[in-house]
Amino acid sequence: MKNGQLAPGLSDDDLLVDGDDAPAPALLSADPRLARLTEAAKAYARAARSENTARAYDSDWRQFASWLRRNGFDELPPSPDTVGLYLAANAEAGVSVATLERRLSGICWRYRQLGQPLDVRDRHIATVLAGIRRKHARPPTQKAAIFADELLAMLSVLDMDLRGLRDRAILALGFAGALRRSEIVGLDCGPGQTEDGGGWIEIMEGGALLQIYGKTGWREVEIGRGSRPDTCPVALLETWMRLGRISHGPLFRPIARKNGGVSSERLTDKHVARLVQRCAMQAGIRGDLTEGERKRAFGGHSLRAGLASSAQIEEAHVQKHLGHASAEMTRRYQRKRDRFKVNLTKAAGL
Repeated sequence: MKNGQLAPGLSDDDLLVDGDDAPAPALLSADPRLARLTEAAKAYARAARSENTARAYDSDWRQFASWLRRNGFDELPPSPDTVGLYLAANAEAGVSVATLERRLSGICWRYRQLGQPLDVRDRHIATVLAGIRRKHARPPTQKAAIFADELLAMLSVLDMDLRGLRDRAILALGFAGALRRSEIVGLDCGPGQTEDGGGWIEIMEGGALLQIYGKTGWREVEIGRGSRPDTCPVALLETWMRLGRISHGPLFRPIARKNGGVSSERLTDKHVARLVQRCAMQAGIRGDLTEGERKRAFGGHSLRAGLASSAQIEEAHVQKHLGHASAEMTRRYQRKRDRFKVNLTKAAGL
């Protein structure tokens, strides 16, 4: 590609500019080996982003492209001046700084796929974004943590049918492993069983060992067995796998409402968020809030924050369990901790 023009014989389909894949080289022959390599390259490109990120980036680009058309701007070549105007328009419309930064990432991703990278360090973008951050930035909103006693109350509201057993395993495993909702539903029964899996489990005598690919790469999570089978995450998981006849492929799957059969597909991460919200409300957690406030307060991260806040062990162990690159990030998840334990004011002699 030169000066934004496609090379002879190439089309948009060759470049896969719909955002689902990274650019792939055009085949110069009908060599089956090259065709297989091309498909493999496309599959690896798809795996570069999680499904959630891919959906978000695609949505970001559609919104940006629509704004460009409405205001008479061209998509190509990328214009830092125009992007600055777009950021300002979003900020004036009340879009949060975090969402705005994510939209900018999606726009940059698309331009890279088009072979015309957008320089976010350009002063027209960097200065506008810095001003928006200074004027509109707020501390990040956090989901309320669910603590151990609250988790037990949530487990008690679930039925003892197959769906209820699955959801019990999801809640208990998500809490004990401090897992993100995408990490919960991304688990397989073993390694290399699906293309879209984000990790797998290995059940042992002492507990479950999880290999998980998260935001910071691969990490190993140990989940020990509990003292009671009705609350032990490993026992609940074993029950779900046995009764649901789950031995290969996705660990958590949808259940048909008509015949109660277990699907072969993977459960979506949205189910985890809805499950946490529903069970928290049914269990009466944070009854001092309105129904709308309670629904907004709880989500998939409530399980992760709950374990981080409840575990009475050294912070370094919690950090490793959550897969955080820094202790500061771990502290953001700890809703209840000993603040001011380290008092630098007194240590300085004041």
